[in-house]
Amino acid sequence: MGRVVRLFGRIRETWNRSRAARRTERNKERNAGGGSRSHNLFEAAAAYVSACVDDDQDRIDEAAGRVSPEALSFGVNELACRAVLALARERDEPPRDVARALLGLPAM
Repeated sequence: MGRVVRLFGRIRETWNRSRAARRTERNKERNAGGGSRSHNLFEAAAAYVSACVDDDQDRIDEAAGRVSPEALSFGVNELACRAVLALARERDEPPRDVARALLGLPAM
């Protein structure tokens, strides 16, 4: 019985080392040229939105996989707020009017 337990222990250790090596390799590929750092939710949001504009499903999937869905949603929301604010300042209009115009809604 002890030999079987040791065998499974070695299999588990080998599996864990293999998983860690694959994870490290994936991180190296993702961070190539950029140093080792985690994905920034704002970078993921920007990549996601630009991929949606280009209708590029591969890039959409890749960007969506960088961070959790909640973080991506927060990042996209923040990007939308900043974009509407920037356009409102540029057009010298209230943000509400700019947001409604972007969505094709009538002015209030």
